[in-house]
Parts: sequence; C-alpha cells; structure tokens
Amino acid sequence: MNKSILSNKTKWSDQVKILSEALPYMRQFSGETIVIKFGGHAMADPELAKFFALDIVLLRQVGIHPIVIHGGGPQIETMLEKLGIKSSFINGLRVTDEKTMDIVEMVLSGSINKDIVSKINTAGGRAVGVCGKDGNLLYAEKIKLPISSSVRDEDLGLVGEPKIVDPHILEAFKTSNIIPVIAPIGIGPNGETLNINADTVAGAISSATKASRLYMLTDVPGVIGNDGNLISDISISEAEQLMSEGIITGGMIPKIKTCIQAINSGVECAAILDGTVRHSILIELFTAGGAGTLLKTN
Repeated sequence: MNKSILSNKTKWSDQVKILSEALPYMRQFSGETIVIKFGGHAMADPELAKFFALDIVLLRQVGIHPIVIHGGGPQIETMLEKLGIKSSFINGLRVTDEKTMDIVEMVLSGSINKDIVSKINTAGGRAVGVCGKDGNLLYAEKIKLPISSSVRDEDLGLVGEPKIVDPHILEAFKTSNIIPVIAPIGIGPNGETLNINADTVAGAISSATKASRLYMLTDVPGVIGNDGNLISDISISEAEQLMSEGIITGGMIPKIKTCIQAINSGVECAAILDGTVRHSILIELFTAGGAGTLLKTN
C-alpha cells in the first residue's frame, strides 16, 4: 500500500492492523471496474490532485480497474473570460455555440485531461487521456429543454446527453493495464462535437461497463440529513423520499439521480464522496466504516 496512506506517527503494529483489515476488501474488488467522477476542489488543488493520482495508481496495483471521468467548469469559465467570451446558462447548463465549443474541447480534452494523465503517470501508473469522440466511445444527442420550461424557445446549442456508450476502447485499455482518463465530450448524430455534463458521462460509462462502483467526488461530505448529520448509507427509495421532502436539494439532486440510474442499470453501488478529504476513495472501498454516502438498492 502507498506509504502516504499511513501516517508517519502511526505505530507499526497499527499499520499492520490497517493493512490486514484492508486486504479482504482488496481481494473482493480485484478484477472489478470502478468509475470515478473527479472534479471540484479535489481537481483544482494540486496537493489533493496528487493524492488522488496516488490512490488511482494503488487501485490499479491491487487489481482494480479504475476509470476516471473529469469535469472542468471553472477552468472553462476562466479561459472564456480571458478570451472575452461571455457565458450564459439555462437550467444550470452552459449554452454552447461553436466558438464556445472549441474552447470547451481545448480545455477539457487538452490541458485538464493531460494534467490528470501526467499526475497519474508520475505517481507510477499508466494512464491515457481520451474523450468520448475517441474510438466512438460516446454517442450523444442534443439536449431538448422540457416543454414546461419558461425558456423552451432558447437553444442550448452544442450540449448533449449520452445515448450510446461503446465500451470497446475501455475493454482494450483494461486488458492492457491502462487507466483511462475521459473528458466529457461526445459525438453527435451528424458528427458534431457535444459538451456533456461530467456526472452524466460517469453514470453512463459505469452502466455500460457494468462497474462494481460509481464514485462521485464532490466538495461536501455526502448527503446530509434533516438533523444536519451525514447519512452514511441510503437506499434508492429513501433517497427518492428525501428528494421529495426537500431534504436533498440543489446540485445534489442530479448526482443522486445519476447514481440511481446507474444502479438501476446494473452498477452494484454508488457513493457520494468528499474529494477534499485525502484518500476518501480508499477509505470507502477498503474499510468497514466507509466514507461519504453509499447508495444501494436496499
């Protein structure tokens, strides 16, 4: 196990205990695919990003097949501002014309993607960066605003949602011990490039690959209950009830809905994790207590 996971102040006997408790979980998930949506402060903070890369490498070293999907909204916004291109949003989605799409693709498939790949490779892994256009991985259709929308006559432009995922290229990476790092860009029905929400892409890819786990890294501890405490385990029916009661609100709703859809499509479990906590993925996967909020069928 990577030395950074264990504190220098931890006694040797305690370190052995930690490792012995983690081994059964490592055996359990060896050979399984785990999809991780990487974003937020965890991606923007160089130190957190370094530890994330180390964790991804460790997962691969113990026989797990991680697939990383990343976002990049803040970085896109920064670049657009530098170029004097104004952004507008409808229902939380960036209106994307051809000029904006060029910048989105440049930032997501270029600087962000290659930076994550570089960090994983520096940490000892073998990562390759791709986007949904590569190997026809991700076919998408333009998002249509609901009829009830007050802005239904407006067009989101080149914004899509996944329709078909062809996991062939991911299977090739899996057999080659390569860690795929995926930018959330797809190809439309007429060959056009489409900007897609990274959470949605993570859900679609986890479903298509029959992943054992879908992990969504956020900037919050997980789902918070009405009493202000973290809910560590929650069923689909309980999550739906909390959404209807207004306890799960805001940006957490689409994440929970993505997790539910993935589970209904064959993913065993999904979890909302705090990406600002070092090794949150390893804690969730390799300890009895876990981390964040684990969503499952029952």
